[in-house]
Amino acid sequence: MTPTILRQLWSVVETTQANTLLKLDDASLVQWLLKQTKSQASLDQNEVHSLSDYIYSRLNLIRDLAEER
Repeated sequence: MTPTILRQLWSVVETTQANTLLKLDDASLVQWLLKQTKSQASLDQNEVHSLSDYIYSRLNLIRDLAEER
């Protein structure tokens, strides 16, 4: 997973309405963030898997950031 992909993911998190990030369950939120990130970058299957694992590991942080807004 490249730094560019990570920046794109966090850009999606920052620009998404907090309500959207907070209302989805874990699996739905991961899939939604993957879809949004993949629309901005071409990801191979390994990158999708790595990014999915990364998002799962950061769900609490993502929700904490959304709650602060």
